[in-house]
Amino acid sequence: MAELYHECGIAAVYHLPGAETSPLTPRQDQTETSRLIPRLLLDIQNRGQLAAGMTAYHPERNQLIDTHRDVGTVTEVFHLNHQFKFEQLMEEYAGRAAIGHVRYATCGKDDRSYAQPFERHHIEKSKWFSFAFNGQLANYPELRDEVLSESNFHLARETDTEILMHLISQDISRRSKPDHLDLLTELSGRLDGAYNIVFLNALGDMFVARDPLGIRPLCYAKDGPLFAAASESVALSNMGFPESSIKSLPPGCAVIIQDGEFSIKQFVAPRQPAHCFFEWIYFANVASTLDERSVYLARKHLGEELADLEDVPIDDDTIVVPVPDTAKAAADSMAYRLNVPSLEGLIRNRYVGRTFIEGSNRADKARAKYTPLPEVMEGKRVLLVEDTIVRSTTMKALISQVRERGRASEVHVRVACPPIIAPCFYGIDMSTVSELFAPKFFEGVAITPAVEQEMASTLGADSLRYLPLDAISRSIGIGGDSLCQACIDGCYPTPAGTKLYQLALGNRTANEEQHQGRTYDTTVSASTRT
Repeated sequence: MAELYHECGIAAVYHLPGAETSPLTPRQDQTETSRLIPRLLLDIQNRGQLAAGMTAYHPERNQLIDTHRDVGTVTEVFHLNHQFKFEQLMEEYAGRAAIGHVRYATCGKDDRSYAQPFERHHIEKSKWFSFAFNGQLANYPELRDEVLSESNFHLARETDTEILMHLISQDISRRSKPDHLDLLTELSGRLDGAYNIVFLNALGDMFVARDPLGIRPLCYAKDGPLFAAASESVALSNMGFPESSIKSLPPGCAVIIQDGEFSIKQFVAPRQPAHCFFEWIYFANVASTLDERSVYLARKHLGEELADLEDVPIDDDTIVVPVPDTAKAAADSMAYRLNVPSLEGLIRNRYVGRTFIEGSNRADKARAKYTPLPEVMEGKRVLLVEDTIVRSTTMKALISQVRERGRASEVHVRVACPPIIAPCFYGIDMSTVSELFAPKFFEGVAITPAVEQEMASTLGADSLRYLPLDAISRSIGIGGDSLCQACIDGCYPTPAGTKLYQLALGNRTANEEQHQGRTYDTTVSASTRT
């Protein structure tokens, strides 16, 4: 769905010391291990296109850890299309260990200072560190106010990442020597939300940590002396790690590398997981496996669920058309079960990306992003399959395009997800309640056929159907009590998330009563910072 974006993705690599060199290491040189970071980040570019960066560790360099980061895609930031510039960069940032980050954010300045990793210089090696962060802190307002209550403290950016840097720095400054497990335990008591962290210091210590609820995915692999981690398994598979070595890091656990020794430790007592279901139905690369569940198979099952609900006449003029690209697996399996063709009636312009497009509204961008093919859709009953509807602006534009330029005779929208009724406070760019499409038509989580038809009329479609709530856990293969489904059921897995939702509902009610339209409040709108 063109209206929905993820916050960011993280990666890490470490070649453990010793005589043996991993065959996966570039040029069979342990100090070239950092070259793997751009490759890992390229495979998780779907998680953020605004900025990218890396920090590398080399014990024989004056800059023991050194950071390169900038605004742009991975290709732009690391000069992947310019071999000479890329080689210069990789020589400058060579090292046996490195961390990396790709960023997307809904606000904050579009400049280099917001790119990650964040590095903190210090003459004491244990206090000189760099880190990157994937997620969002739901209790950010409270943490920010706590920091600013000290007159000597100042925050230069409106970002959770700077809050995290402050908390990590405070903890490290109190210790005579690093204790990464205690640091993470302390953090877990302060933080509410989603927070996957990769950390590297000037001693060559690294940790890769996943929050206690496992909201965001985090995968790792170790093969011989080479360790790597990334937000998605596909990055590790493409690097060449054996499938058997790729695992999801358990929630509340961290990979810690200290004094050249590798370990996996639990930094907080196990809790009921709250894996974000959106990772499977939309965000993650379809080739990834997250928490032992295949993204492709989850989307395939979603399509089968849609097919089982279908009641429009099926004949030779009926076709299924996916909205590229994330809805394709669901559309294909739906079509297969219905025994109708799944055809590419919408062609996506893959070069739009971050490029400036004249006109700032979403309908203009949808028209620039998708081209309908009348050769495919003219005179057809089109089952248009989408993964979700957030604000509805893009969907309205697509339906109009399918009718006018595609010349379809009927357009029936099928959504491989229940209605979005609430914002996300854990790292997804999702609207305030007043901007969401579904809550304008009904309250609660149960939707009726009559409401769906009213929605269809508003969108300009002949019909609309969402999946029921219980289809999500069935399709993913994880119980609903182990998934965060707050945006479709209003039940948040953390206290701060619940509090922000109540504030958001209050804002919506106040806005409706005052007839003042849309309001924006950084304390209750979703995903505004990282």
